[in-house]
Amino acid sequence: MVDSNLGHSSCAMMNCCGLLTFEKEPVPLKSIEVELEVRDHVATVVSTLNYENKEDKPLEAVFVFPLPGDAAVCHFSAQIGQTQIVAEVKEKQKAREEYDDALSSGQQAFLLEESDQSPDIFSLSVGSLPPGESASIRLEYVTELAVQADDGLRFCLPAVLNPRYQPQGSEGAGVQVTSVPASLVPYSLSFSARVSSPRPVSKVESNCSLDPLQYLNTDQTQATVKLAAGHKFDRDVELLIYYKDAHQPTAVVEAGQASAEPVASPSSPSSLKDTLLLLLKSLPMGCYFNIYSFGSRYEHIFSKSVEYSQKTMEEALKKVKEMEADLGGTEILEPLKHIYSQPCIQNQPRQLFVFTDGEVGNTKEVIDLVKKNSGSHRCFSFGIGEGASSALINGMAKEGGGHAQFITGTDRMQPK
Repeated sequence: MVDSNLGHSSCAMMNCCGLLTFEKEPVPLKSIEVELEVRDHVATVVSTLNYENKEDKPLEAVFVFPLPGDAAVCHFSAQIGQTQIVAEVKEKQKAREEYDDALSSGQQAFLLEESDQSPDIFSLSVGSLPPGESASIRLEYVTELAVQADDGLRFCLPAVLNPRYQPQGSEGAGVQVTSVPASLVPYSLSFSARVSSPRPVSKVESNCSLDPLQYLNTDQTQATVKLAAGHKFDRDVELLIYYKDAHQPTAVVEAGQASAEPVASPSSPSSLKDTLLLLLKSLPMGCYFNIYSFGSRYEHIFSKSVEYSQKTMEEALKKVKEMEADLGGTEILEPLKHIYSQPCIQNQPRQLFVFTDGEVGNTKEVIDLVKKNSGSHRCFSFGIGEGASSALINGMAKEGGGHAQFITGTDRMQPK
């Protein structure tokens, strides 16, 4: 399956990362401070978000932001003037009732909730902020870092203003707002990382400019690095951490059958075409395959899966090269339903390769559908480009019995 319409949606967008009033007006942040501590394979992230109510009336607002799909929030607090608020974990409905009661009585109140549809999206209701008052929000979470094919550990800090596509009529429909370009938002970002491990830290790479790596001890098992000044936070901040003398990566290669039935479906036009070319040329002779491209509607190259041969490969390659990002938004649910409704070819195990930027708002519905059909379809998922939802990509692979990979920037697909 191929998500062919990155950046070309004219449909509803759910701006999942920004401070918004309940009248859907954006409230610009003043600054964001992020401290990352990596201990071997586990990352602890502390984010402090500072903003100010410049209106002449009290402001009730909601801040919506992404987290890794497997992250565990371990601390949340808010500082308003001299008032310090520390969150407590409570049953969801009870927490909502207490929040509403506090607001109705004129008290300060904050509520942090996980989205029902996208488990990597958290919304923070910041309650009533007096005119001219500043607020500081502190959020801490832990997550395990994924090991890449080259043995590096990948950490990704999502850009704060990163819209997610919300299908019309979806159960997960939330606040509908217009996307705001990150370059126009007057807030600053500071980002620092401290890395420690029993093994020496070899290097830290990033898609953004970094200050030089600073070692804290002679055996180089502890190091710090900072984001270079001037970063506009117009894209995800990705770090790749490498340790010396790391264990050689272990790969489990499944021989499988040469007569499988792959169904591919990628995202983002430039990365998509390169990835599909590689995938098409790697299929074994005698298997059956098909390719779907999807946006707010979907198309498939063949009416049904066809046997892989030189002729069908060349036909598929030709059509892939002609693909354009003109199918609207990013709705993955309907093409998945169509694929699952097609009868499998006898003795041909079907494997589904999904390539998408992950910018959808109905993550839970998609993952539930993959899980429901996992007995007959194995799902491999690939997150393409900046902002791919880790909950969607990892969730599809986990429930579909496959594997997940993320491809960003100048990543090469071959080693993955």
